[in-house]
Amino acid sequence: MKESYVTFPCGDLSLEGVCHIPEGPGPFPAVVVCHPHPLYGGTMDNNVVYAVCQALCRKGILALRFNFRGVGRSEGMVRGMGDHEDVIAAVSFIALVEGVDKEKIGLCGYSAGAVAAFATPPVDERVQAAAVISPPLSMVSLDGLKGYSRPKLIVIGSGDNFTRLDDFQRFCESLAEPKQSEAIPGADHFWWGYEDQVGERVASFFADVLKGSS
Repeated sequence: MKESYVTFPCGDLSLEGVCHIPEGPGPFPAVVVCHPHPLYGGTMDNNVVYAVCQALCRKGILALRFNFRGVGRSEGMVRGMGDHEDVIAAVSFIALVEGVDKEKIGLCGYSAGAVAAFATPPVDERVQAAAVISPPLSMVSLDGLKGYSRPKLIVIGSGDNFTRLDDFQRFCESLAEPKQSEAIPGADHFWWGYEDQVGERVASFFADVLKGSS
């Protein structure tokens, strides 16, 4: 696998990202991975984001992690929990990358990255599957997912700092099928020491729904 630095347009802005490209011939399914809160140090180099991208790539899925506006070398000003327009721009970019199967695109958001990706309905129609890691349900509701009828995974650590397990369970119950959910024992919101575990769980989900195998 290899990593390739990229830039892509978002309106009048330019955003930066890194593509994790699998070995072998394409076309590949692709997943956009959104980083946590930029005002609290969240960037595309976050430990969970990087682990998910690496795990996806090992399963033959191209992954794009990117910096929201105002983060790193991405132009513009930071907007709270991330910007939905930036997510749409990332999906538009990855759909045009050479070697990507534009009919097999997934979207993943970690913490505030999930808010940017899924708080606003409807989810982009190009997105065939969605994964949410550690949604901060005590702060926001992910209304975009409630009307989303394609495959979705919601995963938290059992010791999450911002979402109680009973709130997590109620949220998952409110979602339409098909859906999967899991609380990984021992992990908290930041996943230190559990990066490989959450990366493998998310990558296996996307491999199953986008490639038909794990």
